Amino acid sequence: MICSTLRRVGHVHIYLVRKASGVSKGHHQQTVGSRPAASEFAAQGASGNVLELLGKSYPQDNYSNLSRKVLSRVGRNLHNQQHHPLWLIKERVKEHFYQQYVGRFGTPLFSVYDDLSPVVTTWQNFDSLLIPADHPSRKKGDNYYVNGTHMLRAHTSAHQWDLLHAGLDAFLVVGDVYRRDQIDSQHYPVFHQLEGVRLFSKHELFTGIKDGESLQLFEQSSRSACKQETHTMEATKLVEFDLKQTLARLVTHLFGDGLDIRWVDCYFPFTHPSFEMEINFHGEWLEVLGCGVMEQQLVNSAGAQDQIGWAFGLGLERLAMILYDIPDIRLFWSEDERFLKQFRVSDINQKVKFQPLSKYPAVINDISFWLPSENYTENDFYDLVRTIGGDLVEKVELIDKFEHPKDMSSKKLL
Repeated sequence: MICSTLRRVGHVHIYLVRKASGVSKGHHQQTVGSRPAASEFAAQGASGNVLELLGKSYPQDNYSNLSRKVLSRVGRNLHNQQHHPLWLIKERVKEHFYQQYVGRFGTPLFSVYDDLSPVVTTWQNFDSLLIPADHPSRKKGDNYYVNGTHMLRAHTSAHQWDLLHAGLDAFLVVGDVYRRDQIDSQHYPVFHQLEGVRLFSKHELFTGIKDGESLQLFEQSSRSACKQETHTMEATKLVEFDLKQTLARLVTHLFGDGLDIRWVDCYFPFTHPSFEMEINFHGEWLEVLGCGVMEQQLVNSAGAQDQIGWAFGLGLERLAMILYDIPDIRLFWSEDERFLKQFRVSDINQKVKFQPLSKYPAVINDISFWLPSENYTENDFYDLVRTIGGDLVEKVELIDKFEHPKDMSSKKLL
């Protein structure tokens, strides 16, 4: 058995909350007082039950782990709520791409999908993106599974393959994504991403390049840190250049001219080479997005064998917190008029600086309780805290850990 001592918010009557400091009174969205029934915070759906979600029925099994707290967020679609800060960011990005990238007939080159269902298959979320079967990102402790074959998407990349397979070669996808995560001002189990993909034919990529007609997209060679085994170096460098130029123009549009940008090499299963963009904002380097040259195996499997492309993904909350100086990610879910009215602007590009809602300090307390010694992850506990304490719980931290010298049972102080 594991015993955990936690801090909780004021008068919330629960038996578990690790160190939780409460949100200021001005941010309270709900009243939490009595201890909820077990069904309020237990994983949803023992085998044999059926979950109704967004108009569809899903049988439950031992993979099902959706909490009521998370289910209450499905379908809220904050990115489509007019004048919400996430909507403002989405609209600014859309406007930029519509104005900067125009097709042959004067219509926007990029199509936008912002209402795709967050319920996807595990194949869409993992296998279509070449994520190995044993990859740690598949763990039940890190994801919200509807059942063994369906889940709430962990990234908007889950739609890449389907849209490519439908014949699209330039698109943006915006939506809510779900990950079981820790509790603090920067993390929430539901957040919003914007995904971008663009493919190029040989003609499109090499037009305007000297002797471009003699250049090729593909070859059979070896994989290196700079390129994939099926891509020529010329094609890789041109796609990489176009990707970085596209994203540099985007963040300049959002943050203004004179922005310092740097690129950091990183790894994603579905792009190579891969990069993270960091910007210097108010004297601090901040990571704002990930991107890379799409894995050709993914592109080929979707039926676009004669094209090569790039993809990027960014978090809308991350950008909004930086741009609007919003200190806590939970505020995006606030229905407090004092929060929402700050973003009702006549021009989506208008500068907004968030004004705090309350001057009251957080309340800190401790609680002790026992946890099972097996089949337990930290994220199980965080889900439990969020279901009981809601968004009143600001932060949970591990304080200490103890192991009994005789029976080897473990005690955690949090």
